[in-house]
Amino acid sequence: MPGKERANRRVTLARIAALLAVILISVYIFSIRDQAAKLAIYGYPGIFLISFLAYATVILPAPGIAIIFTMGTIFNPLAVGLVAGAGAALGELVGYLAGFSGQAVVERADMYDRLTRWMQRNGALTVFFLALVPNPFFDVAGIIAGMLKMPLFKFLFWCWAGETLKMTMFAYLGSSALNLFQ
Repeated sequence: MPGKERANRRVTLARIAALLAVILISVYIFSIRDQAAKLAIYGYPGIFLISFLAYATVILPAPGIAIIFTMGTIFNPLAVGLVAGAGAALGELVGYLAGFSGQAVVERADMYDRLTRWMQRNGALTVFFLALVPNPFFDVAGIIAGMLKMPLFKFLFWCWAGETLKMTMFAYLGSSALNLFQ
């Protein structure tokens, strides 16, 4: 039993560390949100970082889609979508990590229960569609995916697919808007 207790203690400490990391990352990114747009001068790596930072917050708002929309007017919209989708998917790992920590960051509400049922029935499609559609519930979906121990690669793949399609759409919308005014 002492070995099992030690292992349980390590898991508990890892979960606490994960939750603290989520809180610190979210607060830090929220505090620098106004400077994030300046990263665009670095081209595609800057777009990746902007997207990562915008999606690495849990519950707190950060600019993201508006900047990607604008970057679609400056850079190749398809490349912007691909780079921003990758950054957003990796940023969403923060929510997944919050769920993995085992600490319920979300309330026991109707939407939480509904998302949990959807995630249990078809987690991949739930992650994909919630990442595809701009909505305030994706952080909760990432937390639930982590709590349900959805395989990390599966979560990342479907999150990346949905985020990439969404970001590409916004980049093309930005590019099209620029063409309307020329």
